Amino acid sequence: MAASTGATRDRVGLGWRGELAAGILSNLAQIDVLEVIADDYYRASRAGIAALSSLARQVPVSLHGVGMGLASSIPADPRRLHAMAHLMKVVQAESWSEHLSFVRAGGVEIGHLAAPPRTPHSAAGAVANIALATRIVGSAPLMENIATLVDPPASTLDEAAWLTQIILGAHVPLLLDLHNLYANAVNFGHDPEQLLLRLPLARVGAVHLSGGHWIAAPDGGQRLLDDHLHDVPPAVFALLTLLARHAPQPLTVIVERDGNYPSFEHVLGQLELARAALHAGRCA
Repeated sequence: MAASTGATRDRVGLGWRGELAAGILSNLAQIDVLEVIADDYYRASRAGIAALSSLARQVPVSLHGVGMGLASSIPADPRRLHAMAHLMKVVQAESWSEHLSFVRAGGVEIGHLAAPPRTPHSAAGAVANIALATRIVGSAPLMENIATLVDPPASTLDEAAWLTQIILGAHVPLLLDLHNLYANAVNFGHDPEQLLLRLPLARVGAVHLSGGHWIAAPDGGQRLLDDHLHDVPPAVFALLTLLARHAPQPLTVIVERDGNYPSFEHVLGQLELARAALHAGRCA
């Protein structure tokens, strides 16, 4: 069964950021879809919600959650799920997504998207939380793989097997972050292409693209940090081409940028590179 976000063709869009708002609103004809951080609007004013609703009437909008911590052995917070449900209803967003991470334990907020031990137990917890989220929000989330600088200790499954167990077990689409996949592969000695091809590619509904930079590792080597402050590297565009070759369903691709902003013309150039990478895969 192929995953779907409701799209009937490949689309390329951008993550909504206030610093990019002027450029986005002036170039909507070149942007197929926008992804908005949902947590920024859970307690927004009426004016803020009205502005987001107006935006969603002009271009398809997807809501992206960052704080639910669905990949956990503890139940998700129903208050956050009800906030997402309300936002989805008011804004009329076309879809929503979250991360396969945990963000709190023992009443402590860690302020980070952390990778849990990759075990059948944590996979089962994620599946249960996704089922709860689907019931409360009224639609299934796309679930995103995350980057980690530490290979999760006590894991008994590798990343591809763990992700596959959750996505197939929960019957949800995968939001495949290709830079996260690439960073994890190169940081822990795996082949990025082989890691990609082991995933349930028929379940990919959307894709994230971003960049990062190399940092010093405790062992004296280097690790690739996913920071969303740099351009998408050529190796990640190559992974998008490979994905487009093996996943026949329509893909919604979002370019993420969270700082160190270039000119908006340069941002649009990143979208065009994504379109070219998709086209190369479709024509192969």
